[in-house]
Amino acid sequence: MHEWKSLSHVSWHCKYHIVIIPKFRKRVLYGRFRKRVWEIVRELCRQRGIEVVEGHLMPDHIHMFLSIAPKYSVAFAIGFTKGKSAVRIHRQILGNKRVRGLYFWSRGYCVSKVDVDEETIRKYIREQDALEGGQGNLDLE
Repeated sequence: MHEWKSLSHVSWHCKYHIVIIPKFRKRVLYGRFRKRVWEIVRELCRQRGIEVVEGHLMPDHIHMFLSIAPKYSVAFAIGFTKGKSAVRIHRQILGNKRVRGLYFWSRGYCVSKVDVDEETIRKYIREQDALEGGQGNLDLE
């Protein structure tokens, strides 16, 4: 049923459905750029021990189903991921070497705690493209 994880002094089951959007909700997540953005986000999550259970990129937002250890707040995990990924996107993909003003993501995000209804959330994330009537989905795991 639930997959409990443990650290040295805690057992936990903390999963979250998170949606983040690019600045001004621009439809910029296409093609190879889209795949590279997802690789950057996954790598940053791996660095902090955040498990990406499920993910889906739409042209103007990303749905993620994350398992975050209780040693990190959700705000810290998302802030770290969005901040570091924006810098990497500018330096590695866009070729921008500036140090200041490297934004890519909007300031806010949407988060909901997932408990009993985990399979419904995973299905919702997988079927995003059909729900929004778009094309060119990229299911990521």
